[in-house]
Amino acid sequence: MKLSEMRGILAARGIRLTRSLGQNFLHDRNQLERIVAAAELRPTDRVLEIGPGLGPLTELLLAKAGEVCAIEMDARLCSALRDRFAHQPKLRLLEADALALVRSGEVNLEGCKLVSNLPYSVASPILVELALAEKPPDWMVVTLQLEVAKRIVAGAGEDDYGLLTLLVQLRFEPRGLFRIPPGCFFPEPDVDSACLTLMRRERELLPRGRQGDFKRLVKLAFSQRRKMMLKLLKQQWPADALERAFAEAGLSTTIRAEAASLEQFVRLTALLAAGSAR
Repeated sequence: MKLSEMRGILAARGIRLTRSLGQNFLHDRNQLERIVAAAELRPTDRVLEIGPGLGPLTELLLAKAGEVCAIEMDARLCSALRDRFAHQPKLRLLEADALALVRSGEVNLEGCKLVSNLPYSVASPILVELALAEKPPDWMVVTLQLEVAKRIVAGAGEDDYGLLTLLVQLRFEPRGLFRIPPGCFFPEPDVDSACLTLMRRERELLPRGRQGDFKRLVKLAFSQRRKMMLKLLKQQWPADALERAFAEAGLSTTIRAEAASLEQFVRLTALLAAGSAR
């Protein structure tokens, strides 16, 4: 879909895009093809697309995958998509709030690939919900703000490392990132963008029942970045249990959350959970 075609459809339907919904449509064909290539789609793949807009990415996904489920909350855009893909049997279009739908568990994510130009306004919470879902996607290829992508791929001790990093990386490994210039979108965003590939880990780092404990621990540990993690965690766990767990996890009692690795957070979660079960 060329930019001129995109403008024409929006004008003909009287659609004004809403900045609060993060509606910046990627129209550059080369970038769209790079995104699809990153997903390594096969004819048997089921794909979830969140925020299809006018469908430039949807069109390429339908050509490669066996089935595409697209979730769009804007009724005006849903109408345009229904007209455009009226005779496409491989597309299932849902008019809904994707974040609410994922949280409800009503979307079948098991075995699917997420390939999306995510609405910037909800990209982070959607990725966290997907990453921590009972049965998350196998593969996620997402376009989002570059600063958000950097936070997801960061390592311990880096400025961008934090809560989002750990909640996503608990079950997904970053496998690739490339920048997309603002001029590839309509309207042009005020921020740089990137396409990020995330692969589900072959082995769970924590049992499914402990992922809630991990989220609770990490959120508290990063609630005040300048404070020592041990002091923050004392709000939820006894000091003696924390000191034993920190020693076994190889953590200093004076460490701040930003310096602790994913593996150490996982170990700490398991140790504290085991201690509470005694």
